Amino acid sequence: MHAMRFRLILGALVAVIAVLLALPARAQLNIEITGAGASRIPIAVAGFEGEGPVPQAVVAVVRADLERSGLFKLVDPGALPLGEAAAIDHANWKDRGADALVVGSVAPTSGGRVEVRFRLHDMQKQAQLGGLALVAQVAHIRTTGHRIADFIYEKLLGEPGIFSTRIAYVVKAGGRYELQIADADGMNAQTALASREPIISPSWSPDGARLAYVSFEAKKPIVYVHSLASGQRHVAANFKGSNSAPAWSPDGAKLAVVLTKDGGSQLYLVSADGSGVRRLASSSGIDTEPFFSPDGQFIYFTSDRGGAPQVYRIPATGGEAQRVTFEGSYNVTPRIAPDGKTMAFVSRNGSRFQVTTMDLATRQPQILTDSAKDESPSFAPNGRMILYATEIGGRGVLAAVSADGRIKQRLSVAAGDVREPAWGPFMKN
Repeated sequence: MHAMRFRLILGALVAVIAVLLALPARAQLNIEITGAGASRIPIAVAGFEGEGPVPQAVVAVVRADLERSGLFKLVDPGALPLGEAAAIDHANWKDRGADALVVGSVAPTSGGRVEVRFRLHDMQKQAQLGGLALVAQVAHIRTTGHRIADFIYEKLLGEPGIFSTRIAYVVKAGGRYELQIADADGMNAQTALASREPIISPSWSPDGARLAYVSFEAKKPIVYVHSLASGQRHVAANFKGSNSAPAWSPDGAKLAVVLTKDGGSQLYLVSADGSGVRRLASSSGIDTEPFFSPDGQFIYFTSDRGGAPQVYRIPATGGEAQRVTFEGSYNVTPRIAPDGKTMAFVSRNGSRFQVTTMDLATRQPQILTDSAKDESPSFAPNGRMILYATEIGGRGVLAAVSADGRIKQRLSVAAGDVREPAWGPFMKN
């Protein structure tokens, strides 16, 4: 409990030396699926036509994405590849238990690139649901597989897929801390920051191009904004005392931050370039962990102004704070779903700290996890899943749970302690 409380003031005794590196990751996240949706769509993903290993690589990514979601049941397609123009025997595939079928082909093009074509078929309606022709470098073929899986997901479920998104997290191994950026499936991990001291509080910009974070390299906490494409960064908040807990506004122009320049930990707004700091609220307690509502109208935050840590919200322009959580004596780290209807947070239940959601209209809470040391919840950009950190056997791991609690996953590094997850936004193609 004491460790969790110290996180409210963002580890004021923690020193972070951020060294900007572009190193290949030494470990990938391993994903274990521990639950599935109540009703899964049976789908067959046939082998794609084409010479060499590329078609198999594309299909493997598509199948893994769909299976990992917990919303699809893979039907054995047999060994025969099927091109995107293949004649489809709908009755045969329906008899084999498939409601949907994916067929495709891969062919080389100029400049060391390949063209991937695919079609999605509905066995029930005996109709083609669409397809795409994608051109990519062989080195980026996994990205192509994710895009195909996103297309399938959206066509069959009516909401955007998240397989092409990225996640950020911190790995501690051998006295070294690395802020890593990876695909949503944990692959293609790259190190954005490295340090011999802890790295905390990464926050994605709405366009997915930048990360804000807190560094102690100057022997005090300073908020930086880091461009992922260039590796360049600039100071966003370096005032007297502590500068911490950055959270982006929906338009990417401002950051909500926690500063102690005027005394205790209080909420401020600052432009992403570091200009125009403005205080939002005054409190005799600790105000921290801000997070904007998707419409930019409110900032949700954690405060012990009432005697115990609870969730409050305040207009983004400043004003009167309103308490949001009332059930239980410890509720922290509010994160609002992309549709603005649900809030995820960490609540204490007996001796357990668990990811919980609340319908903001009814104020009805629901505990989603069965673990005991959860922290740092982060919604997927379609609101379907929540990524969070927890502890298993004394080691930090990442986990994900669906917003209804049915689907569960665990993500871990074989020889590392994983913390501080943040799920990135949808990426523009």
